[in-house]
Amino acid sequence: MTVLAHTGALTLRQLRAAWRVPAFVVMNVVQPLTWLLLFGQLFTSVVDIPGFEGGSSYLEFLTPGIVMMMALFGSAWAGTSYVQDMERGVMDRFLTSPASRGALMVSTLVYQAVLTVVQTLIVLAVALLGGARFGGGAPGVLVLLLAAMLLTASFSALSNAAALLARSQNALIGLSQLVTIPLMFLSSALMDTRLSAGWLDRVAAFNPFEWAVVASREALGGQGRDWPSIAGHLGLLAAFTAVLAWVATRAFRTYQRSA
Repeated sequence: MTVLAHTGALTLRQLRAAWRVPAFVVMNVVQPLTWLLLFGQLFTSVVDIPGFEGGSSYLEFLTPGIVMMMALFGSAWAGTSYVQDMERGVMDRFLTSPASRGALMVSTLVYQAVLTVVQTLIVLAVALLGGARFGGGAPGVLVLLLAAMLLTASFSALSNAAALLARSQNALIGLSQLVTIPLMFLSSALMDTRLSAGWLDRVAAFNPFEWAVVASREALGGQGRDWPSIAGHLGLLAAFTAVLAWVATRAFRTYQRSA
């Protein structure tokens, strides 16, 4: 019970901070919306390319990719709050307080997941206003949210681990760019990989970002959904998240020993 109470209190602390200074949260949703509206209108004829199997609307194909891009880029910056807390001495005060050590880690993941859910619903609403129609209904939306939250949790954990070990904003920024950009382009977020080089499709199969995109796009598709494939991709993503959560926990213990 103590862990849950501490997690709730620490999550509320971060939500209040985001409410007071919402610039980062707003920018993290404005940019994906810009991509959604711009790309969705510029590349409508992509669906006419022979071999494209993403459906009859590029906007519908693009929306899950944009949601996952938003989750990926937002979570990659999650560790900045840890760096700020370390620089201001807040982290050391937490470590000398009765606050649960597990809650310190879990609260950041919960906070990022809450933001992701809100931002995902905004992107989905804009896509619907733009003319997208998803046959997957409520189950498809739930899979989209679950995939986005798992992706957010995994890369938030990685970002937190990097922050705890590097203790530098510059190092964290460099790592986030090094990881997120290749993951985005080595996926079907923007384009059906079957239209790309053969090696790209094979590499994408091992990309956790692609797992989230494929699961959500398949679930939103409506009739003919491959539920075993959706469950398999979500399972891989959950396992990946568990591994990175373990890495973040180890990094936190390393920081505690050196603090």
